[in-house]
Amino acid sequence: MTAVLALDQGTTGSTALVLSDAGRVLGRGYREFTQHFPSPGEVEHDAEEILRVTIEAAREAIRQAHVTPDAIGITNQRETVCAWERETGRPVHRAIVWQDRRTSERCAQLKKQKKEPLVRARTGLVLDPYFSATKVEWLLDHVKGLRKRAKDGDVVFGTIDTWLIYRLTNGKTFATDHTNASRTMLYDIGKRAWDRDLMKLFGVPRDALPDVRNSSGDFGTAAAEHFGAELPISGVAGDQQAALFGQGCWQPGQAKNTYGTGAFLLLNTGKRRANSKRGLLTTLACGPRGEPVYALEGSVFIAGAAMQWLRDGLGIIAKAAESEPMARSVDDTGGVYFVPAFVGLGAPHWEPNARGTIVGLTRGSSRAHLVRAALEAMAFSTKDVLDAMTADANLKLSSLLVDGGAAANDWLMQFQADVLGVTVARPDLVETTALGAAGLAGLGAGLWKSADDFLAGRLFTKFTPSAARRGVQARAAEWHRAVETALHWAG
Repeated sequence: MTAVLALDQGTTGSTALVLSDAGRVLGRGYREFTQHFPSPGEVEHDAEEILRVTIEAAREAIRQAHVTPDAIGITNQRETVCAWERETGRPVHRAIVWQDRRTSERCAQLKKQKKEPLVRARTGLVLDPYFSATKVEWLLDHVKGLRKRAKDGDVVFGTIDTWLIYRLTNGKTFATDHTNASRTMLYDIGKRAWDRDLMKLFGVPRDALPDVRNSSGDFGTAAAEHFGAELPISGVAGDQQAALFGQGCWQPGQAKNTYGTGAFLLLNTGKRRANSKRGLLTTLACGPRGEPVYALEGSVFIAGAAMQWLRDGLGIIAKAAESEPMARSVDDTGGVYFVPAFVGLGAPHWEPNARGTIVGLTRGSSRAHLVRAALEAMAFSTKDVLDAMTADANLKLSSLLVDGGAAANDWLMQFQADVLGVTVARPDLVETTALGAAGLAGLGAGLWKSADDFLAGRLFTKFTPSAARRGVQARAAEWHRAVETALHWAG
């Protein structure tokens, strides 16, 4: 039987799936790892612990599957940076996580120095601590002797995919893929190369950065000591791009939304780079052969977290699954609109001082009205980001592929289809991040002839716009009034 081991290395844990060539899960393993918070705003991971738990999860999945995989695919938390000795593979500091904000002042300084246009033009990103470059610079400035060691070639840097590849191949492969490279703020996404000016700006030697390869192809061979046999690593992508590929969004105009704590949206724009005028990120994703294509990325800061607040903060629901029958129990929200801007508003508004706002309450407002308003907020805010994306890219949205916890809510998915006016499709296997890594690996190892072969036989639940579409879309104007209220309060 043909099978692929997918390593999904996330922010709080590592998942491993062994997937058959038909996309069926044969084995599964999962391990959490420690979160370190040295100071307020600082988040670190132990890279050695990540390696250990990832291997443990993979061994568990292989044991369950009773099959030796033919290839390995890796997908990972993006932007998190590791530094290690080239000779020994030993980390010289804990990994600095994408959530870490210790370089906020440095980013503000660079903005004052008017460096953001350079960063935006070369990388498609904004100057923010979220991305890897200022994290690498911090390590160079704060770890004793590191700058000289990096210049001498003794120490190297990489995102989590590079770290896992390096250690699994016992130091024989020092590489990343274009999707992860595009999140470092050191990579020119037009030339597809590490950028000399940005490396100089942040003081990063070229030899300390990995080779950049297509997401589907040769990333070396994992040594037999790790998984019981030598296994080729033949697929790599950052988590959101892996999910885009796993959803089959290979053509321009196809988009996916992951409804998690927040909502992460990516729109494939194909070979044409779309430069956003609305605060979205331009990034690299994967075409049908794993080759680089462009995508726009935007995020809604609060999605499923709004339901968690209704559950844990207000006690209105006992579990998220209750939200669907409660939403169905009322005809509408009774004029209630909920803007869950608990941590500010992201794209396309970008107002960090905005806060959660509920408008339209009356004595007749009930728990069900508020729950329904929270669900509607996910759909309306998704539409706002997608409208910004399609305007920036001058593309028409063809469909929306969905995954994540809230995607299991049939009522929400139907409402989303009505809001957007396009089909919303939910796959039978919702772990699309791991699936994307497996697909890229299978293509790279020659297990599938094409991406279409990889997705053949997969089932989707489709939600098409209903007769209620016009009324729902008319209410989007009222949603925008509520958003304006939240923005006014921030001002």
